[in-house]
Amino acid sequence: MTTLNFKSSLAAVAGVAMMAVMAGLAHAQSAPVAAPSAGTAAPAPYEGWGGKAETPRYLEQIFPPWQHGANNDTLDKGFDFSVPEADDMADFHGDVNNPKLVLYVAGNYYFAMAPLVKAFESENPQYKGHVFAVTIPPGMLVKAMKAGGTFTSGNMTFTVKPDAYLAGLKAVNALIKSGDLTGPAVPYVTNDLTIMVPKGNPAHITSLADLAKPGVRLVMPNPAFEGVAGQIESSLKKAGGDALVDAVYKTGVANGTTILTHIHHRQTPLFLMQGLADAGVTWKSEAIFQEQAGHPIEDVSIPADVNTTAIYAGAVVKNAAHPEAAKAWLAFIHSPKALAIFETYQFKPYTAAK
Repeated sequence: MTTLNFKSSLAAVAGVAMMAVMAGLAHAQSAPVAAPSAGTAAPAPYEGWGGKAETPRYLEQIFPPWQHGANNDTLDKGFDFSVPEADDMADFHGDVNNPKLVLYVAGNYYFAMAPLVKAFESENPQYKGHVFAVTIPPGMLVKAMKAGGTFTSGNMTFTVKPDAYLAGLKAVNALIKSGDLTGPAVPYVTNDLTIMVPKGNPAHITSLADLAKPGVRLVMPNPAFEGVAGQIESSLKKAGGDALVDAVYKTGVANGTTILTHIHHRQTPLFLMQGLADAGVTWKSEAIFQEQAGHPIEDVSIPADVNTTAIYAGAVVKNAAHPEAAKAWLAFIHSPKALAIFETYQFKPYTAAK
């Protein structure tokens, strides 16, 4: 397998990504989802912008949070201050005050957490309104664990230590081996890769090989931050050898046609909807969610012989404050009810190899 050296280009790529985001915010009216026409009055800066249905529709469609608060199980939400594009914390779900179960969950199924938590709480009512979940990339979750569960997002710092960690099976087993998690690992579903594209597929992407076509703009997970990049590299190599890997992750990064993300499950669809990229490789479930949500996104399937399958698993965190709650979640997560929820996003139930 080719080893990619990104250290020399990370700073430049970060600059490119930031400029692209700023350009997208300045030109959102050119995105597939139209901004208000000239003369349309915007709501007052504060009144209404955190007010659910009063939020302008074009902001709701493009900018997260995309589930209108459904991921937050808190019973008393108080004053609702969510301003798409400007002021929200899309990957932190629930009440940080006195949670009874804290989940650190791989970000690529953030959208499934709302129905999963609802189903879990229906069977375990003692936790209703007290489940807190963080859905950022698994490597970042490990950094947060090492930092004692303390996060800073924007101007806010808070501490919420995990009870259970859920990510790829290999990562979970490695953390059990290092003593950060308590075994055994509990596998539950699998997922495959796909190519996410804007609705209508304007760049006419039909395969992984097409990602190397001249002029195609890509948004791809950064190997420095997201483990899925290694699985994508494996599929690229199956489809086109080292030449395709290099075209996407070396040549593209060097010439600016490949933008690398920090958090692909948010940035990839956002860049595509703003017209800043033509394609990006993600997990199939992420594209399915975007399509089900009615966003201007579709996907191009990757054949099984060049695809890569991930196995999702979880385990209790060592010295968890709520170990029994963590065990209850791990028992639930591979139950028929949970698996049925996952299957709506085309995850497949995990079956142990014989």
